Amino acid sequence: MTCRIAIAGAGIGGLAAATLLAREGHSVTVFERFETPRPLGSGLVVQPVGLAVLDAIGAGDEARRLGAPLTRMLGHSGRKVALDVAYRPQAPGLAMHRAALFHILWQTATRAGVHPVTGHTATGTRATPDAIHLVTDRGELGPFDLIVDASGAGSRLAPLTARALPFGAVWAHVPWPATDLPLTELRQRYHRASRMAGILPIGCLPDDPTPRAAIFWSLSAAELDEWPAKPLHRWQAEVAAFWPAMTPFLDLIADKTQLSPARYSHGTLRRPYSRRLVHIGDAAHRASPQLGQGANMALLDAQALARALRLPLDEALPAYHRARRWHLGLYQALSAAFTPQYQSHSRLLPVLRDHLLAPLSRLWPLPHVLTALVSGDLIPPHRL
Repeated sequence: MTCRIAIAGAGIGGLAAATLLAREGHSVTVFERFETPRPLGSGLVVQPVGLAVLDAIGAGDEARRLGAPLTRMLGHSGRKVALDVAYRPQAPGLAMHRAALFHILWQTATRAGVHPVTGHTATGTRATPDAIHLVTDRGELGPFDLIVDASGAGSRLAPLTARALPFGAVWAHVPWPATDLPLTELRQRYHRASRMAGILPIGCLPDDPTPRAAIFWSLSAAELDEWPAKPLHRWQAEVAAFWPAMTPFLDLIADKTQLSPARYSHGTLRRPYSRRLVHIGDAAHRASPQLGQGANMALLDAQALARALRLPLDEALPAYHRARRWHLGLYQALSAAFTPQYQSHSRLLPVLRDHLLAPLSRLWPLPHVLTALVSGDLIPPHRL
């Protein structure tokens, strides 16, 4: 059975779902609030199971061309190694600029026959006995057999009330400077759990082969409130004093508009669907980026939904939920457990992290467990 499907949101999950569903023979229209496609955001990591989804839609090779293979995550607290996770040699992560991944997914969806409609902000839905309509700021659209809410953390279609996390960050992307840091590793530095700085190689942009880096600096919610008034040079001096290796990257930031503040929240819809409406990605579940699973989860949701919709519609949405429930639940729980060790006001948790958990993590079999954790396959991502 083929369906008329509206997808609200042209992010990672929305575009991946659109491509997969169009290839299954469904009629797919993507609605997005921007007027023209534009690059957004900074760096992200596509983990190996997420990269398998990109391969399934024919976007994997182009992603590898633009991205940077990630072989290791290494973090120091003073002179102590607080985090050291290596990927499997044959299955590295893939760090990318978010704009590069968007470009690839947009082109892939267009080639698959997806119809994009821009300039519409989804604000609600209206159901009838045998269809559903998408309500936007420009009017009502439809009828459709199904609406996929992929409109992210700001979704106005999802009933999710997420818990605000006490820490966020400011992000920037810059050309990779002259530095001894490797182009295949995420490097981080911590002071207790109240300060975290990071450098992530993210490959290049579609129209610029220059290797780039994403840099980030952890801030509490109160500090983010004060961020607009803080002079750039004072922030640069603070970060450089904390981690001198960041200085060449900081020198490439000439204006605060290069930095994007980000706030994080945590929550999961217990039932990510209703009749003819299903939520995927950040519209259905939100967590901190500490485990690097945001893009991964959106891609896996998209794949699970496309597979489930091979069933009749009234069976497909519960099947989608069952397919993702255990994997998503595990990673949401682990994110909630790990995040306060790196981003919180706690004095005790970073001591346990540095003096107990980090040494234990080097003992067999924990290195293999941590590799599976970051790779996204600690348990199977789909259970249909």
